[in-house]
Amino acid sequence: MAVKINKETCIGCAACVETCPVEALSMQNDKAVVNEEECIDCGACVDACSVGAITQ
Repeated sequence: MAVKINKETCIGCAACVETCPVEALSMQNDKAVVNEEECIDCGACVDACSVGAITQ
């Protein structure tokens, strides 16, 4: 199962993208998006998000 990103809460800082060990996150239209097929649900991005926009 992949993490979920709240697009309304995401501020586009890309901290999650830099933290993801499998490069499952990217930026589109200044918001983070997750590739659900690549995400291993490790939670690294959840911890990296300073605004709580990512949940497991």
